[in-house]
Amino acid sequence: MRGGVAAAAAMSRRPARAATLDGPEPVDLELVLAVDVSSSIKPEEMELQFRGYSAAFQAPELARRIRGGPIGAIACTLFVWSDPDHQQVLVPWTRIDGVGAARAFAAAVGAAPRATGLYTSISGAIDFAAGLFSRSGFEGTRRVVDISGDGADNAARPGRTLEQARDDALDRGIVLNGLAILDAEPPPAAPGKSLRPRPPLDEYYRDSVIGGSGAFLVVAESFEAFAPAVRRKLAREIAHAPPAGPRVERFSA
Repeated sequence: MRGGVAAAAAMSRRPARAATLDGPEPVDLELVLAVDVSSSIKPEEMELQFRGYSAAFQAPELARRIRGGPIGAIACTLFVWSDPDHQQVLVPWTRIDGVGAARAFAAAVGAAPRATGLYTSISGAIDFAAGLFSRSGFEGTRRVVDISGDGADNAARPGRTLEQARDDALDRGIVLNGLAILDAEPPPAAPGKSLRPRPPLDEYYRDSVIGGSGAFLVVAESFEAFAPAVRRKLAREIAHAPPAGPRVERFSA
């Protein structure tokens, strides 16, 4: 754990060097990982998410894909979200350009504090994620937000809807991808609201969350399937000019 904390501390200083007097540092991709930590996520399920991301960034194949881009580097950050105003960056913007940097990012994910909230505000997560790009210190040829979660949007800020948050992000050229985790237990409704019947979560993410050029959805049939699902999702996001893939891919444990 001490090594992971040291890696996280070192990485937290690195973004300050990314922006130079000549402007933001160019990268092939700016990638925001938005992880659901609402109350429907049990502690053991949260660990499966964090371990899945950590394992994915430790895989040598991911580093090879990154190095295969025209610039050979991406910038990535990870934050957790739940309630409309509950978002917390756990791993700051970091340049990843090879095996060493990818493993340091993985260590930072593993060492990050675990946070939890109550409701599921996908709209709040999208708004927060979109705002992170202006503070990244990097300039990517693509900007992608990757939203993982196990429930539909059930808590929005007054006067702000999921459709509005999604459309505003798409208008800024941000691509929204999704990783829907199918869970038998629905999240709680916000105070004073009832949970109206909704389509299955995978259909909901496909129709109401993802969007933008080449956007896609990966479905984990359970939390145990999260690790292979996230590896596939990152492989598609990081690949330079990836071949056309299915709009929805599914993984089971």
